[in-house]
Amino acid sequence: MNKEAILTFETFGDQPFLKISNLETMRPFFMSIVSDSDHWMFISSNGGLSAGRKNAENALFPYYTDDKITEFADITGSKTIFQLHGSEQIIWEPFSNRNLSSLKRKSNIYKSIYGNIIVFEEILVDYQLIFRYAWTSSDQFGFVKTSTIFNNGTQIQDITLLDGIQNIMPCGVPSDLQNNASNLVDAYKRSELDAESGLGLFALSAVISDKAEPSEALKANVVWSTGLAADAYLLSSKQLDFFRYGRSIESETDVKGEKGAYFISKKLHLKPAETQDWCIIADVNKTHSQVFELIKTIQTDRDISAKIQSDIYKGTQNLKQLVASADGIQRSNDLLQDARNFANVMFNIMRGGIFDEVYQVDRSDFEKYLKKANRVVYDRSEAFLQALGTSVDYVTLTQKAKDTNDADFIRLAIEYLPLKFSRRHGDPSRPWNKFSINLKDENSGDKILDYQGNWRDIFQNWEALAYSYPEYIDGMIFKFLNASTFDGYNPYRVTKGGFDWETIEPDDPWSYIGYWGDHQIIYLQKFLEIIQKFKPSGLKAYFDQDYFVYAAVPYIIKPYEDIVNNPKDTIEFDHHWDARIRENMASTGADGALLTDNDHGIYRVNLIEKLLATLLAKMSNFIPEAGIWLNTQRPEWNDANNALVGNGVSMVTLYYMRRFLVFLDEAFGKSNLENIKLSNELIEFYHSVRETLDTNQGLLSGNISAADRKMILDQLGKAASDYRSQIYKSGFWGKKRTASMEGLRRFIKLSLAFINHSIEQNKRKDGLYHAYNLMTYKSDGVMISYLDEMLEGQVAVLSSGYLDSKESLDVLDAMKHSKLFREDQYSYILYPNKILPGFLSKNIIDESEATSSVLIQSMVANGNKAIVEKDVYGQYHFNGNFKNAGDLKKALENIADSNYSDLIKNETPKLFDIFEKVFNHKAFTGRSGTFYGYEGLGSIYWHMVSKLLLAVQECILNAVVRSENPVVIGRLVDHYFEIKAGIGVHKSPSLYGAFPTDPYSHTPMYRGAQQPGMTGQVKEDILTKYGEFGIQIHNGKLKFNPSILRKTEFLVMSADVTYFDFNGNEIRLALEVGQLFFTFCRVPIVYQIAQKSSIELVLSNGENIEIASNELSTEWSKSIFTANGSIQKINVLIAESSLLN
Repeated sequence: MNKEAILTFETFGDQPFLKISNLETMRPFFMSIVSDSDHWMFISSNGGLSAGRKNAENALFPYYTDDKITEFADITGSKTIFQLHGSEQIIWEPFSNRNLSSLKRKSNIYKSIYGNIIVFEEILVDYQLIFRYAWTSSDQFGFVKTSTIFNNGTQIQDITLLDGIQNIMPCGVPSDLQNNASNLVDAYKRSELDAESGLGLFALSAVISDKAEPSEALKANVVWSTGLAADAYLLSSKQLDFFRYGRSIESETDVKGEKGAYFISKKLHLKPAETQDWCIIADVNKTHSQVFELIKTIQTDRDISAKIQSDIYKGTQNLKQLVASADGIQRSNDLLQDARNFANVMFNIMRGGIFDEVYQVDRSDFEKYLKKANRVVYDRSEAFLQALGTSVDYVTLTQKAKDTNDADFIRLAIEYLPLKFSRRHGDPSRPWNKFSINLKDENSGDKILDYQGNWRDIFQNWEALAYSYPEYIDGMIFKFLNASTFDGYNPYRVTKGGFDWETIEPDDPWSYIGYWGDHQIIYLQKFLEIIQKFKPSGLKAYFDQDYFVYAAVPYIIKPYEDIVNNPKDTIEFDHHWDARIRENMASTGADGALLTDNDHGIYRVNLIEKLLATLLAKMSNFIPEAGIWLNTQRPEWNDANNALVGNGVSMVTLYYMRRFLVFLDEAFGKSNLENIKLSNELIEFYHSVRETLDTNQGLLSGNISAADRKMILDQLGKAASDYRSQIYKSGFWGKKRTASMEGLRRFIKLSLAFINHSIEQNKRKDGLYHAYNLMTYKSDGVMISYLDEMLEGQVAVLSSGYLDSKESLDVLDAMKHSKLFREDQYSYILYPNKILPGFLSKNIIDESEATSSVLIQSMVANGNKAIVEKDVYGQYHFNGNFKNAGDLKKALENIADSNYSDLIKNETPKLFDIFEKVFNHKAFTGRSGTFYGYEGLGSIYWHMVSKLLLAVQECILNAVVRSENPVVIGRLVDHYFEIKAGIGVHKSPSLYGAFPTDPYSHTPMYRGAQQPGMTGQVKEDILTKYGEFGIQIHNGKLKFNPSILRKTEFLVMSADVTYFDFNGNEIRLALEVGQLFFTFCRVPIVYQIAQKSSIELVLSNGENIEIASNELSTEWSKSIFTANGSIQKINVLIAESSLLN
């Protein structure tokens, strides 16, 4: 009988773990083991790993890609070998593929639900021996490997063990050098043992360099052990085979030019039920002083083992508190979902960061930030800063800043976000992203507040974070908008110190520039919706305030005529502008990267101008009935559809624009402003776009012709081109003109009319909606062709607000019966799977085509293979070096002056036609259609599935508010929970391919879940949690109104939950049957099933307040949102009739 991997809950000590039994039946999977500090560890379920501190340049084990880490499990990381002495000597090597048939073994793996401990277990069945080792971390001591051997049998076991870690990196090896020249690195390695303490030292003999100058290597990585008095030490893996063959080994004290290792050997006499534990501790980047201090500690501190365990426990508590501070703790009847929620929140704050002291701002950090941002503003604000005291509340800081009337200081104060724990989502499964965990100063040890992330990523993580820290939503919006350019786009990367852009590097073929599109609209829209919910008057307060700026990104978008001629090459990198910006930053600070006016001062605008600039950037690329033209050299959410750049047109962005415009219309309508001051140049741009739409709105009565489509696009594109050209050449004039708010609203409604018409035209015959289309620009019109269905388009149209509930249901029903549904995972792929032709079926020219070409026949007859060759079976093939039609063109050009010149002139179009018939490159959308992982063929990309889940939830909640047909709502709810089930927290490990409580990026067709942890999916899953719990915020009031919460979520047995109060104290709370627990804005909330809904506020002063409804007043809601600590706990009675069965 084949065993199957089984998932259960277990407890080690007092810490909960998830256990996968029968691990040997699963394909190895990859995991991220987290820390409250700057440790990083990426490990395969077969034991292969990489680990280190801060970034890949401080590695303990080589930082390779995930495939190599998995493949190198036998030579990197933990290694244990036992000699079992009995009537015959047995060699047991746990977790190794050696001698698989000789010993009956069973393996299990355990992972802490907090994500910071991984335990590997192997049972030697016939000998009743159990071996475990665990990896975790300690901020003080480094990485800790704890090993245990347990005699579970009835016989005494005499054992000689050899246990340790191998392929240890010396300190100071750049990751690129290790990847490219590891053999050279080996030549510089020296591993030494301090015999008295048993400390292993791993260092370079010198910093690796080809310069003719001394270069001392003055830091070391260190490894040591506790728990066993070792009989021998090894500093390399050279003697492992001796031990495997039962031979003795000799201690090593100084090994040169070999990969480092640290092993201890010990003879054990294990009685029945007896256990032996020991630890191996490793750390990186140690100076001489730190090493000598560690040696002394090892030799003299008898409590060292207890201190290690204490620091591990402290780290676990710190990690729990970090996650709890972003509302990551809940307790329901679904422990798997509770664990997944913890992981979701943990990885969300690892990407986006977590606020250091809630709303308290450390003045010294704010000063450092301000000085780096703008030295001039810092200098003129010194008196203000000194008056603040050592810390100040963020709301108080921003209010006092506004009182100064210093627009730049106000902007920088609001934009200041005291985040920590953030890093880019790089890891060995995402090697193209470089991460750095910047938490403390290397010299002083002082904490560092910092964040960094790709622009496309960090803002989505902040969306979920904003629900826990709504007072920072202003700062998030400021950071977003003040990183956008005058032409309406956002740069590549956002950091605490400003923003960054991609550059063109002549020696790097991967360097490229451009702007992404759809993220910009929907991420901004979500922020605007959040501020409107929590602060109804917050947004309009900025409408006419010149607190906003334009990012000066040195990209020159080409004139419209050039874009039309080559829409794939539309942006030039201005090296001189780039140099000037960097000079300004060096002298001024981060504000040196902002656009200036003609007097070289920072050019400031109001919120409405920033929103309008973003909108016009999209509307000026609007192609009626097709979408938004992708002509800024970057694709949208799905990078793998990169071939859509240039000829692609996005309905996805258009769907999101509809939601954006509906919101703006409502927000502008609530404003008391009649007029608004806008930049003169932007007003001209705005008027041109409005006039084009106004003049042509009569076309919306029917289908728009290709000629009319071209006319509209030309006018819109020329308006944007003229606007850009003016600013590139002369900058903003500096004068503002008045625009009426009513005129802006008319423009919005006009734009909506065109958008709604285009959405209507993009409904497919199968009931789905187009995501992306292709455009062909010709002199007589713009023609549109269509691509296959895509999940992305369905998510966007469901989110747009265009569909009513029945129409939304129709889309979901159509999806379930479409090629997007993947039966085995009960979920949705990004686009229909395709079977690509095998190698022997590719590159075959139809014989009739080949024989009809005089050029082909002539060249083949002459044995010239520059274009085509003929095989032994008479088949014709294009040159094997050709990648695309560009290579064919070059080959024809190379022989243009040969004897074939006349034939080439006559047949070049024919050859290109034949080439296209063979390869069908017109249908090429990017790597999405050519590979089998990531966003490729047959692959589920879980972030988009969770986006679908959130979109469906929004449809349901909107339908409930509108009291729509309960049958339709019920069917929408069915779809919602089917989609959620497909995401997989209740799937078996075998089906999911990993621990199902961990988020992963994607699942290919023939493998389990891939790319652990740092996926954007976690944000959507956090938001859907709030939706299920019925957390609703409207007009600044908090309401508990669950409409899709299932009764099965409530406890069927009493249980305890631990959380942290506002002072950081861990509180244990007893829960009863019929209750569930979660937090919101760090306030603990207990739901209780009852006959009627009501609220009880448990105040910190000992009072209890009863509220006979499910909604809090504005005042009580604000006390929660601002975390003033006045409410200790909220008990909410939930009417049983409102719950789902």
